[in-house]
Amino acid sequence: MPFAITQTCCTDASCVSVCPVNCIHPAPGEPDFGTTDMLYVDPRTCIDCGACADACPVDAVFPVERLSASLAGYAQVNADFYAARPVSAAAEEGSPTFHAWQQPTFTRTLPADMAPLEVAVVGTGPAGMYAAQDLLLHTSSRVTLVDRLDTPGGLVRFGVAPDHPSTKRIGEMFARFHRHPRVRLLLGTEVGSDVTADELARRHDAVVWAVGAPVPKDLDLPGAGLPGSIAADTVVGWYNGHPEVPADAVDTSVSRVVVVGTGNVAIDVARVLTARPDDLAGTPVAAHVPPALRAGAIREVVLLARRGPEAVAATAPELRELLGRSGVDVLVDEHDPRITESLDGPAVGAAHALLQGAAREKIDWSVPAERPRVVFRFHSAPERFEGSARVQAVHTADGAVVPAGLVVRSVGHRGRPVPGLPFDDERGVVPNDAGRVEGRPGHYVVGWIKRGPSGGIGANRTCAAETIGSLLDDAVAGRLPDRSGHPSPVRSVLHRLLRS
Repeated sequence: MPFAITQTCCTDASCVSVCPVNCIHPAPGEPDFGTTDMLYVDPRTCIDCGACADACPVDAVFPVERLSASLAGYAQVNADFYAARPVSAAAEEGSPTFHAWQQPTFTRTLPADMAPLEVAVVGTGPAGMYAAQDLLLHTSSRVTLVDRLDTPGGLVRFGVAPDHPSTKRIGEMFARFHRHPRVRLLLGTEVGSDVTADELARRHDAVVWAVGAPVPKDLDLPGAGLPGSIAADTVVGWYNGHPEVPADAVDTSVSRVVVVGTGNVAIDVARVLTARPDDLAGTPVAAHVPPALRAGAIREVVLLARRGPEAVAATAPELRELLGRSGVDVLVDEHDPRITESLDGPAVGAAHALLQGAAREKIDWSVPAERPRVVFRFHSAPERFEGSARVQAVHTADGAVVPAGLVVRSVGHRGRPVPGLPFDDERGVVPNDAGRVEGRPGHYVVGWIKRGPSGGIGANRTCAAETIGSLLDDAVAGRLPDRSGHPSPVRSVLHRLLRS
């Protein structure tokens, strides 16, 4: 029986590199790589060797015959991806679905006598750790990992929902590099106050910035600053035990929560806030969350979107999981004829097709939900938030008034300026060329601060490979700054930190 890739796929392509028959796609270098929600095993080609399952860092690959009831549909999901996609280069290239599958390449050649590099990586989330992994596995570099928090892990530790323990498991793969003999950890160290970019650069041959896009985008709407209107990052930090988010940051005494946005983070928030506390048992959820949910009153989460169902931002695996839950209704508010037209028309992608199978109802917001439920309300952009001491309702552009005691803004992120580096304020990134920071030799960027807030965990692997490739090309070509004249110019600050 063939294997199948399931919901927790992180798309980092570890499975691709070990498959002996090239049956997992899209692979790096192929047209769809980085754009699909997940990777897929071709059941026509799979030889049932299990190499992909052994290599998967998030336990997303299983034999079809061993898929649980909740994952059984992924056998067909994998097969459907290949239904109209020939795998032979001899197929007719005029076909719009033609893919000339290529063998992936993960090779890099360096001079045998290349001296070890000293590289600082700022940030210990997926982007930073893929960069560090590349350096440690393929070169003799020594790596200093710098993080402003006392606990490493970044978004894997504090951004992945606790009821996705398989996805969090990739953190275990990264954690083994924390103990690598050529790694030094500098935790609780903030660039800009504890150490500057120039100090890091003088101490290292290169600095790789993997600082993400930590600033949640705001809504320039009346009432957006009222108490009870919070960023999705606050909710995510609350249920993950982020040290900077207090245990009382989320008010669970309200009955209805409005989430602005329909992306994966919005879905995570809706799923956790409507979870039964017992369902979170055995997960790495923060200790204060189950009691708060048990004592709370949340019965309904409403997801607001300014566009229609065909433009839903969440991925198909996230929607499939949400729709498959027991004990929680998932509805589409059929308040606009455009919604009916979209749901009854041809599907535009897998996520849209899943929504077409969801229950529909025209919601009366004055009537409380009888059962726990999640409601998608499309073509309903928020216009203003109403309230005096705190949020009490959301007024939408289509004229609806949705009473709510908590509003969660989940409309994206942007990077913040890195002291000492150039910054593109319009895009929210550090301007770069293949990871090289413009005008700052020896400085490199990776992840969301490099490309903007797009792509999941696995996208950072290819992103890091490009950046580290640029760094090593510069090292071989002699383009890294010469630090020989500055043996220890920061003894009072950085040298003390490195010894600790």
